[in-house]
Amino acid sequence: MRINETVPNFTAQTDQGEIKFHDWIGDSWAILFSHPKDFTPVCTTEFGAVAQLADEWEKRGTKVIGISVDGVEDHVKWKGDIESFGGAKAGFPIIADKDLEVAKMFDMLPAEAVLPDQPTPADSATVRSVFIIGPDKKLKLMMTYPMTIGRNFAEVVRALDALQATYEVPLAAPANWVPGDDVIVALSLDDEAAEAKYGKLDKKLPYLRFAKAPS
Repeated sequence: MRINETVPNFTAQTDQGEIKFHDWIGDSWAILFSHPKDFTPVCTTEFGAVAQLADEWEKRGTKVIGISVDGVEDHVKWKGDIESFGGAKAGFPIIADKDLEVAKMFDMLPAEAVLPDQPTPADSATVRSVFIIGPDKKLKLMMTYPMTIGRNFAEVVRALDALQATYEVPLAAPANWVPGDDVIVALSLDDEAAEAKYGKLDKKLPYLRFAKAPS
């Protein structure tokens, strides 16, 4: 998968029933976050973190969905551990990707990858990514982590905020941007057009112009 490609419209089983991915996304933003196996330590902390952020996802009109290489029964049982550890209901679905079909669609594993009868997390280690998808069903951002490093979901929220603030407008988010900070005006607008659209510019360099973020 590459940025701005339309994501696959797959059909899959989850612990909440069958979904067709594009229909499930609807007009929302979506986050697909993947894991190499259920009942694993780092993944349990990550799923707990996602559950704790339920209100933040809702505020941003964003649906979240997990994916792991185990089956629906394991997902249901694992959610008990996730909710016990995280102290929050894990209301999002988890895709059962036992045949690695979705993992391969999103280039998380080689095409020839298969799982043994008793897989370990090492057999699907690269299935550990975050994909942020826009309402247009196109991939906007992806992050991939090693098995030993838990994802920073505060950064996922920040990246989502930046994507939403710059979606389909000639703006960009600078380094370390958070909501309320100024944004960068794209070079596709000259100074006159940029000021007419966004107000007074703070010109740091001829090619680096800041403006107040639109509300």
